[in-house]
Amino acid sequence: MSSKLSTFICQNCGTETSQYFGKCLNCNSWNSIVEEIKSKRSKYQDIKNNKKAITFNEISSTKTSRFTSGFREFDRVLGGGIVPGSVVLLGGEPGIGKSTIVLQSAGKISLNEKVLYVTGEESLEQVKIRWERLNQNSIDLKIFAETNLSQIIEEIRSVNPCFAIIDSIQAIHNHEMESSPGSVSQVRACSSELQNLAKEKNIALLIIGHVTKDGALAGPKTLEHLVDVVINFEGDNISSHRLLRGIKNRFGSTFEIGIFEMLEDGLREIKNPSLIFTDKENIPGVTTTITNEGTRQFAVDIQALVNKTFYSNPRRTTTGININRLHQILAVIEKHVGIKLSEFDCYVATGGGFEINDPSSDLGVAISILSSLKNIPPLESSSFIGELGLSGQVRKSNNLRKKIEEAARLGIKNIVVPKLEEDLKNNFKNLINIKEISNIKEAFDSCLLD
Repeated sequence: MSSKLSTFICQNCGTETSQYFGKCLNCNSWNSIVEEIKSKRSKYQDIKNNKKAITFNEISSTKTSRFTSGFREFDRVLGGGIVPGSVVLLGGEPGIGKSTIVLQSAGKISLNEKVLYVTGEESLEQVKIRWERLNQNSIDLKIFAETNLSQIIEEIRSVNPCFAIIDSIQAIHNHEMESSPGSVSQVRACSSELQNLAKEKNIALLIIGHVTKDGALAGPKTLEHLVDVVINFEGDNISSHRLLRGIKNRFGSTFEIGIFEMLEDGLREIKNPSLIFTDKENIPGVTTTITNEGTRQFAVDIQALVNKTFYSNPRRTTTGININRLHQILAVIEKHVGIKLSEFDCYVATGGGFEINDPSSDLGVAISILSSLKNIPPLESSSFIGELGLSGQVRKSNNLRKKIEEAARLGIKNIVVPKLEEDLKNNFKNLINIKEISNIKEAFDSCLLD
């Protein structure tokens, strides 16, 4: 026995209410609550349980091998490749290149595995136009244009691919529900059905999702908990570089990044990102740091501009660095170096606008600010690594050995770091000149050229 139930759902956070409100009581967003009609079924209707609980000893221990996505950078973010039976959610701004990267990846995978590409937003002819522009090759890649969930599931069962792509989940419609495609109920229901199919048939499934105006993945938060991997595709319309950033990964490290460049014939992976975000020119206000993102280390330039302020409150602007970190670094400099920075505007940016979350970049930020203020270039061909403590000391950072190795590989002659163990210094004494400092005052006195 079934009946219909009217409910009101926030399209921003997925909160359900029994009546309409102009403002969501959970996320405080205005005009986001929409009435949806859904089928109400008996709780225990048509339940047939053919499965039984088993012990760990009864579970088959055969290891399922991953297969490559065709891109080393993509595989890095996924944790080493695509796991059969996994569900991956890929989000990003409109026009950033989500469909491009998955179509390129589908073509490369199809050379060894069976692939099904389901497009709900474009016709077959439109997909072919992109395919010809990308100049890809394929052997066993099938394209299916459909928005009806039941027909998509039937086609997946019929083709039985190793890898399936849904582009995008907001375009898929479950006709058993009366809400419109893209609504919270539709996204949640369609994703759950597809996830069950992927686990049942051991099919690797990649779902493309839209993002909100704030850059978060559209749909209920439960969607991110439902899938195995969540990836954001980041970039802007001006720069040709794109970042593939891992947010959640049940099979590998989170916060891994892959770097690509958008060209006329598609995306090309960048295997040496240090060359993109650095410039060897030694000028005042520019330093180089080695940052740690996921399991990789690479060099990034930090640029600072310090000017006399004409306002009662000096301006503080950052690109790629958290503004609160800048405020903290300025306070440490003013306290322990004795320079009154409250009379100066301060602008700090990273090379290429790359977002740095590694606290070991604090020393590079501090030296670039002091270098710009004094109009003196920092120590030539140098990299600065160290977390800045509130008492002015320079603290050790994680993965320092690998960061020194990356600096030596790039041909950097000097590296400024906190105090090191003797064995670590001996390992690099013939590769790079290591300059040890203990506090910000010592770094200021020894790292700016006279």
